Amino acid sequence: MALTNEKVQTYGTETTVNESTETHPGWMFWKKRRYVVATLAFFGFFNVYALRVNLSIAIVAMTENKSITLDNGTIIYGPEFDWDSKIQGYILSSFFYGYITTQLFGGWLSARIGGKRVFGGGIAITAALTLITPWLAKVNVYLLLAVRIIEGIFEGVTYPCIHAVWARWAPPLERTRLATLAFSGSYVGTVVSMPVCAYLAKALGWPSIFYFFGTLGLIWFGIWWVVVAETPAEDSKITKAELKYIKESLGHSDGNRRITHPWKEILLSMPVWAIVVSHFSENWGFYTLLTQLPKFMKEILNFELGKTGFMSALPYLAMSIMIQFSGHLADWLQEKGILNTTQVRKLFNCGAFIAQTVFMLGAAFWLTPAGTISCLTLAVGLGGFAWSGFSVNYLDVAPQHASVLMGLGNTVGTLPGILSPIISGYVVTTPTAQEWQIIFYIASGVYLFGCVFYGVFASGEVQPWAIQKEEGKGTPMKERETKGHDNKSFEPDL
Repeated sequence: MALTNEKVQTYGTETTVNESTETHPGWMFWKKRRYVVATLAFFGFFNVYALRVNLSIAIVAMTENKSITLDNGTIIYGPEFDWDSKIQGYILSSFFYGYITTQLFGGWLSARIGGKRVFGGGIAITAALTLITPWLAKVNVYLLLAVRIIEGIFEGVTYPCIHAVWARWAPPLERTRLATLAFSGSYVGTVVSMPVCAYLAKALGWPSIFYFFGTLGLIWFGIWWVVVAETPAEDSKITKAELKYIKESLGHSDGNRRITHPWKEILLSMPVWAIVVSHFSENWGFYTLLTQLPKFMKEILNFELGKTGFMSALPYLAMSIMIQFSGHLADWLQEKGILNTTQVRKLFNCGAFIAQTVFMLGAAFWLTPAGTISCLTLAVGLGGFAWSGFSVNYLDVAPQHASVLMGLGNTVGTLPGILSPIISGYVVTTPTAQEWQIIFYIASGVYLFGCVFYGVFASGEVQPWAIQKEEGKGTPMKERETKGHDNKSFEPDL
């Protein structure tokens, strides 16, 4: 690692951080405790999504026709749970009823008691509830609905509260890099858990899905609780060099400065609503496929359960790859001066939405296994470019208010998780290919609306109401006003 003096600008202050004592190469992440935290956060988000999507596969096994032996020895042929499509829609969306309620609360609570505790506790309680899900499902469908809602409540704190972890652990120029590493666990968790759930259901029965991932979540929690400290100063394994580097890079930021959020200006800002609408649009397609794709493959494409889990994971594998590629490309276009921030955000976001509209329509008309899977994989995968548009845009328009804007956007972005499965349950009742085509038409329309709205109203510039007013300070915010937000997440670790 080269000897560097790193200048960090933090809203009116400039700090010079000497990084020369950090002698470990970038690839030796286990030597740097902040990257150990990020890696364990990666596996935390892996569990978050594994615990979220397990029911999407399990419900296929729970409701399929098969031979069942009753307690008295009688053998009947039929589903173990005779739930119609409407009930299944409510079951699949119930998680999000709770999830939407704790987005803002999770950020507030983690600021009070610490991000490590809230993040770990939220996943641990969800995992423990997952272990009792099979028993509750067999007792009463309303108990299943209740436990899924409660799981959503505890998982809802995970995304906002992780920012409290980075506030104490991440040097300013590494925050996006560390956050990207952690959040990518969500997509990897989806890719891995879907085929594993399908295998477990076929080999050991659908209850094994909940036992396996519930246990895995509790094991992760034990490791997280023991290994990760709330702050670098409390970490007994951290080196003096790393502790000094983190403290110095964060020490001159006024972490205790009270930020007043201009709610009226935020709620009347069209660039903010452009981001929120895009967040909603992207999540509509994402959650539609997350909750409905296994059923579609089983009912229309006639895939066996084991193959359904594997094929359902392909779109999310594509997305996990594309999101890394798009981030590199977006930063390169800005660094070379080819496009400014606004142009990059609009190009990536609107380009992705147009492509997703086309491929969703392609999936509706090309109802063959190869054609449909190809279209849906491209539709979800290209969403990675959209995430390099709207998701980073929160930092462009209002850096110091970005966490609040993310809470607003993620709250609205959770609505598709509630609405899409319910609408699908009412539309797909027979089921027929024509009914499923309507679901793809709706997703295409939402993508197209998001594209037009974002293309018209989005901006990559710091908004006037977000410019910090401080007397006697430098002008870094003015510089950001003209440049937008520089994403350092993919710069090499020299």
